[in-house]
Amino acid sequence: MKNRKHILLTFGIMVFALIGVARAEGAAGEKSPAGSEELEQEAVSLLSEYLRVDTTNPPGNEIKAAEFFKAIFDREGIEARILESAPGRGNIYARLKGDGSKKAVVLMNHMDVVPADRRYWSVDPFAGVVKDGYIWGRGALDMKGMGIVELMAMLALKRQGIRLKADVIFLGVADEEAGGAMGAGFMVKEHFDLLKDAGTVLNEYNFIAVGDDGRVLHYDVEVFQKAPLWLKLTATGTPGHGSMPRPDSAVVKLIETLHRIVSYQTPLKVEPVVQKFYADTADLEPSPERRQRLKNLKASLRDPAFAAEFTKNLRANAEVRNTISITMLEGSTKVNVIPPQASAQLDVRLLPSEDPQRFLDELQKVIVDESIKIEPVLSFPPSASPTDTEFFKVLKEIANTFDPGVKVTTPLLVAFTDCHYFREKGIPCYGFMPFKLTDKEAALLHGNDERLSVENVKFGTRVMYEIVRRMAGE
Repeated sequence: MKNRKHILLTFGIMVFALIGVARAEGAAGEKSPAGSEELEQEAVSLLSEYLRVDTTNPPGNEIKAAEFFKAIFDREGIEARILESAPGRGNIYARLKGDGSKKAVVLMNHMDVVPADRRYWSVDPFAGVVKDGYIWGRGALDMKGMGIVELMAMLALKRQGIRLKADVIFLGVADEEAGGAMGAGFMVKEHFDLLKDAGTVLNEYNFIAVGDDGRVLHYDVEVFQKAPLWLKLTATGTPGHGSMPRPDSAVVKLIETLHRIVSYQTPLKVEPVVQKFYADTADLEPSPERRQRLKNLKASLRDPAFAAEFTKNLRANAEVRNTISITMLEGSTKVNVIPPQASAQLDVRLLPSEDPQRFLDELQKVIVDESIKIEPVLSFPPSASPTDTEFFKVLKEIANTFDPGVKVTTPLLVAFTDCHYFREKGIPCYGFMPFKLTDKEAALLHGNDERLSVENVKFGTRVMYEIVRRMAGE
C-alpha cells in the first residue's frame, strides 16, 4: 500500500511538472495552430500594433511597415526581404516554399493609408485602440486588416508544417493610395523575376455583403474595375490687385468651367458585368416589381422615375455612368493677389468599355472654353480576371461552408486597386477581403472613425487560411 502511494505521489509530481513546462513554453511564445482562438487573438493584437505604424501617404514612410513585417517573418524563420523604391518607400516580400508543382499564390496588400484628421475622430487614428468590439484606426479596412489576415495565413502554414504544392508569397507594397508607382508598379517593373511564377494574386477590395439585419447577402469578388482618368484643368487670365476685380481672371474662368462640369450629367450605360451582378442578386429584393426591374436594368433605366431612384445610391450611380469628382483647387498664394493661373484636379472614373479620348472630346465640349488646358495626371486601361479558376472554386466551397446557399458574385468595382499591374502581365488578380460588412461599416473606408470588428479579424483569419491552404496545399 505504501509502495502504491509512493508511485501515485511520484506520478502526480511528474504530471504537475509537465503541466508547468507546457505553461512555460506557452508563455515563451508557443506557436498556435490554425483556426485556434490563440491565433485569432494574435491577429487582433498584431492589427492593433500595426495600426500604430503611421504610413500616411503622402509621404508614405512604408519602410516602417515593411520593417514591422520583416521582424515577424524573421522570428518565424520565413525568408523575407525589403525592397525600397525610393528613400523611405519600402516594399516587403516574403516566400514560403512549395514543391513547385503549382504556380505561386501571392497575398498582396498595400501598407500606405490616406490622411486622417484627428479633430474629426472619436479616438486617435494611429493608436490602434480596441474598444466596443472594434479595432479603430486609419487603415483598419483599407487595408491593414487584410494585410494581417494574410500574414496569419502564412504563419499558420509555417507553424503547422503544411506541405505545399505552390509557393506562397506575401507582398506588402507602398504607394497604392497615390497610384502604386512606388509599390506594386515598382515590383512588377523592377522585380518581376520575384513574381513571374505567380498563378493567382489575392488583393483588396470587395468583401462579404451583410444586410442591416445581419444576414449575409453575398460574397463579392472584384474581377473588373473602372479605369481612372485623373485630370488637371488650368485656366490662365490677367493677374492684378485683389482690390480691383477682373472678369477675365484665371479664377473666374476656372469657376465658370467647373460650374459647367458640375451641371453636366454623363449618360447612363449598363455594362455586362453590372447587369450580371444585379441579375444575380435581384432575388434578394422583397419587391417582385423591383426584382424584375433589376433583372433587366438596361431597359429599366430608360424610365426616368426608376433611373432617378436607382442613382440616388452613390455606388449604384457610379456603376452605371462615368463619374467626375472635383477634388483639388489651387489659386493665388495671397488673398490680395489675382493670380495669372488657377487650376483644379478632377477624379474621373470611366466604365470599362469607355474610350478615354472619346470622353476627353466630350468633356471639351462641356467646358466650351478652349483656353482651358486639360492634362491627364493618371490613366491606365481597364483589365479583368477570369471567373473559371481554382480561386473561384475554392471560394465557393468555403462560402457555402460558412454560409450555406450563399452566392459568390462579381460586382464592378467603382474604385481601382493595384490589381491592374498583374492583370496587364496576364496574371489573374482578385479583390476579396474576408470580412462581413454592412454598407454602413464599409462606408467608413477613407472616412472618420475607420474601424474593423474584432469578430471580423478572427473570421477573416479563418477564411484566408482556408483559401490559401486549399489553393497551395497538397
